[in-house]
Amino acid sequence: MFLTGMLVWALGGGRRAAALAMLGVMVVGVYLGIDSTLQMNAFDPVFWMLCALALIMIIQADRPEKARNWWIVVGVSAGLGLENKVSIVFFLVSVLVALLLTPQRRILASKWFGLAVLLMVLLALPNLLWQIHYHFPTLEWLRDVQNSDKDVKLGPLAFLKAQWFMLHPFTVLLWVSGVLWLLASKAARPFRFLGVTYLIFLALLMAMHAKDYYLAPIYPVYFAAGGVAFFSWARERAWKNALVGAYAIFLIFGCYRSLPFSIPVLPPNDFVAYEKKLGFTPQDTENHDPTILPQFYADRFGWHELVAQVNKIYQALPPEEQKVTGIFAGNYGEASGINIFGPKYGLPEAISGHQNYWIWGPRGYTGQEMIIISGASLDEITPSYASCRIVGVRNHPLAMPWEHGNIYLCYGRKKPYAADWNDLKHYH
Repeated sequence: MFLTGMLVWALGGGRRAAALAMLGVMVVGVYLGIDSTLQMNAFDPVFWMLCALALIMIIQADRPEKARNWWIVVGVSAGLGLENKVSIVFFLVSVLVALLLTPQRRILASKWFGLAVLLMVLLALPNLLWQIHYHFPTLEWLRDVQNSDKDVKLGPLAFLKAQWFMLHPFTVLLWVSGVLWLLASKAARPFRFLGVTYLIFLALLMAMHAKDYYLAPIYPVYFAAGGVAFFSWARERAWKNALVGAYAIFLIFGCYRSLPFSIPVLPPNDFVAYEKKLGFTPQDTENHDPTILPQFYADRFGWHELVAQVNKIYQALPPEEQKVTGIFAGNYGEASGINIFGPKYGLPEAISGHQNYWIWGPRGYTGQEMIIISGASLDEITPSYASCRIVGVRNHPLAMPWEHGNIYLCYGRKKPYAADWNDLKHYH
């Protein structure tokens, strides 16, 4: 919100424009949702907004020293953004193309642009070296996801509709006004590249069939521009200012009505009833069997119960068996659940072939005796071991479908994990 206010100021808006823009950002469900958990998506808007703010300030800089300092901000923000999540690459490419297509391309002729690129590369170098060392796992993950049916692939109209609902229908007038102001207003001519950036980025993500929320970090820029546009229109006209004030109240009301879809303020049963009352069900971004709760809530259930089940199985083993028993999880969520909540029970660290857990390897386990958390059937699990049996069932009613399945106790893996670890890798 603070950076949204800073963007309004940089675009020439006043306090009322900043207040409206910040209110718009505050009521957007996707920001409330991603900021309610610790995840890289929560930090994306900070780095993207800093880049946009710095570029605005560079365009308006009246001294080379000012431009230099803001180019440093661009380089540091872009570099840290790359360390956080590589999706900023698509944003930076869109900005660069937009600059080249508009008169603001002149700023790229500065020697300080090269400094910004150098800073970005240096800060992102650890990530790049890691990618090279492990044969670009992020690219492999992107390829696997694109070649699978994991994600919901939206057409252009469906993608636009998803933006409407993701940002809350009541805010559309504000951020769309911001995009149009940047594209068409004479006052916004120095910042035209930001409007063009949106069009390029939107088209790019549509072409990639990206998830709808991948565009979310860029929108505070357009809320800021929308605040400026609203009060440029209202100026000193009392009735126009009254309309803007009424719209602000409208936004607050909309936030109140939609809050349960962003933050878990209602118990599950009450949420389901509220969902039915409004006749609205959030669109999931991944394909899966029907669930009681939307995925961003369902993903929060079942972890404590899973760890308690595994602990019960583990503690029932003789002490000499416990010393050699490992835990193999089917995905990173299950492995992380064990590794975060398991230490208080004395559980061993879980391993998995999923995403980064595959990179971390079998951690010395050979498969001599393993507790296996898997959605596979007993017939699918048994051929890899001398013997396997079902010792638990995962069936939390609110968890995602892939968190339902059996827990196995298996003995005598026919191949040590180190021998066929590559075959257990799956990134999607």
